[in-house]
Amino acid sequence: MSSLRFKVVEEASDHKAIPVEAPSERTEAYFGKAVFNRKKMYEYLPKETYEALITAIEDKQPISRKLADSVAEGMKRWAIDNGARHYTHWFHPLTDGTAEKHDAFIEHDGKGGVVEEFSGKLLVQQEPDASSFPNGGIRNTFEARGYSAWDISSPAFILNGTLCIPTIFVSYTGESLDYKTPLLRALNAVDRAATDVARLFDPKVQHVISYLGWEQEYFLVDEALFSARPDLVLTGRTLMGHESAKNQQLEDHYFGAIPSRVEAFMRDLELEAHRLGIPAKTCHNEVAPNQFELAPIYEETNLANDHNLLIMKVMAEVARRHNFCVLLHEKPFSGINGSGKHNNWSLGTDRGTQLFAPGKTPQDNLRFLTFIINVMAAVYNHNALLKASIMSATNAHRLGANEAPPAIISIFFGSSVSGILDKLENTTPEELSNLALKGELSMGLAQIPELLLDNTDRNRTSPFAFTGNRFEFRAVGSSANCASAMIALNAAVADQLSKFYTEVKKRMDDGAKLEDALLAELRLLLKTCKSIVFDGNGYSEEWKEEAARRGLDCETSAPRIFDAYLSPLSIGMFGRTGVFSPVELEARNEVKWEMYTKKVQIEARVLGDLALNHIIPVATRYQSFLVDNVVKLKELFPGVKGAKVVSHDLDTIEKISHHMDIIKTETDRMVESRKAANRIQSERLKAIAYHDNVVPAMETIRYHIDKLELMVDNEMWPLPKYRELLFIR
Repeated sequence: MSSLRFKVVEEASDHKAIPVEAPSERTEAYFGKAVFNRKKMYEYLPKETYEALITAIEDKQPISRKLADSVAEGMKRWAIDNGARHYTHWFHPLTDGTAEKHDAFIEHDGKGGVVEEFSGKLLVQQEPDASSFPNGGIRNTFEARGYSAWDISSPAFILNGTLCIPTIFVSYTGESLDYKTPLLRALNAVDRAATDVARLFDPKVQHVISYLGWEQEYFLVDEALFSARPDLVLTGRTLMGHESAKNQQLEDHYFGAIPSRVEAFMRDLELEAHRLGIPAKTCHNEVAPNQFELAPIYEETNLANDHNLLIMKVMAEVARRHNFCVLLHEKPFSGINGSGKHNNWSLGTDRGTQLFAPGKTPQDNLRFLTFIINVMAAVYNHNALLKASIMSATNAHRLGANEAPPAIISIFFGSSVSGILDKLENTTPEELSNLALKGELSMGLAQIPELLLDNTDRNRTSPFAFTGNRFEFRAVGSSANCASAMIALNAAVADQLSKFYTEVKKRMDDGAKLEDALLAELRLLLKTCKSIVFDGNGYSEEWKEEAARRGLDCETSAPRIFDAYLSPLSIGMFGRTGVFSPVELEARNEVKWEMYTKKVQIEARVLGDLALNHIIPVATRYQSFLVDNVVKLKELFPGVKGAKVVSHDLDTIEKISHHMDIIKTETDRMVESRKAANRIQSERLKAIAYHDNVVPAMETIRYHIDKLELMVDNEMWPLPKYRELLFIR
């Protein structure tokens, strides 16, 4: 083992679990301790201010500057009482991360000193530099002004001594430069459209809320081993590395006993999450070695998205305290499961009705069918857009491999619901009360009670699966901002529900009963959109062929998949719902193509450096050692006997030369392809050139480096191997 590898592997194996002292009080006593929630608002705000702010939040209304001044004063006192000395507007630029600029609570007092101040103006609005974030050409370098504005629906929180105020981020000319602004627009759109439809069943409904429950998958790698892998440090994934002899094939890691070091990390992370008001509930081993999952209780979508972005930052900080590094890349290791962020999405009314849950009455089941069939139609009409919403340079490595859903959007309903949809064409309103959506399973064991069966099985190959009372968008990548998928999904469903409501009202105006009008429209949607439903194996070659015959989008090139955002269908839908203007869509696609190019470009540069400065020199040194050995053996064993003795070494020398020759040739070709692509002015065409020319060269280089890893002396190999990276000691 090389001296570096020996040192870092030894250091990694010496790490012990760091004990985490649990707080003495119960969870509910410290949950949300670092959040300016309603309990803190009630304590720190005047009664009139508190009531006015709560009313504004619930009615989705703006607040006055006078009210903002009063809120700011109370929020400042709470923050300082809890150790905060700075404040920041916390927003979501088009980087899939978050951004913040810290300011102290101080102003001149006119006497040579300072006073602690925080006004409503500073709370409500600030001015980050808009040209320094990805903007797709909306802002030039000389046009730097942008605005962040307080999102009153997401509570402020304290992180590392700073008061963080969730905000939107828009340009000087009004276009959104973030994820939160269009997400709030999409949530407002689905609220309006779904409320109209929900009132057909319950006139008292005032709002429909979109809910999100994310499942965050991630890998943990020992910090010392991580630091010894330049590819992990710079790209988040291993650009080379032969599979370990043992990885996940024994299926012994999934739901297995959590290693003590990891359990200490998880307890610490859960404590931090609860203090920040994030309702972390579930943690467990995932399928791949060193892979784990964290999942919270579902929340309103905007808040859930804020919490997911926050937890990703907190995970990284907590991991360092435990000598770990968190890997959120969708495919950090080849040949084993990648990491997703399953988005469990549902709609519910302000009266407590889950719109995707079947009921016991004909009206309940008609409402259930109305909403799931409209979702089906939205996904059918915008399947290419939904795929574009989850696509990235990193997620492209994961889709369609090792239990990840394929890059074809379809819906899984399961046999029960699919059977009901098949029969719906001839079903009367009265018969809807007899829909068999649940069953029981007897195990035939006296000590085991009967199991209640859900109305659907699970299909791990489906990118968009119905799971009983919600839809699970499984194609979302682990490093992504959930908002990208939630914007497209909620907007598409809002547009579809709006069309549906209009058509139902037309039928009723022509004299049809409500139930008959609903059933007629639902049957029409089933007839035109049911080809999106697929309950089989999404990995099969037969499905790819069948999906193409059904007219579903089967494109696999990430840069070309992004084109769906600029299709007339998408532009029209986003325009009708008020989520994106054409200018905003064009700008975002410029950012998507640019980010794809930059990520592949960085990977190509890192791979070229490792290939030429790490791998080739080591392979050459080992080859020289073999050549020297051959010469000495021939001197010792001349003639036929010597030739026989050295035949194995000669074969190895030849194979090493073959692999090194291809690595050198392909690296040169990759560099030239990159240079040619960089000369292309169009961001779209540049991204396509990187996808078509640079990525294949990278895959070829990796293949031959991985072959060398099996041949070169283990003591000489310069990088920690998979067998060392993937098993926490």
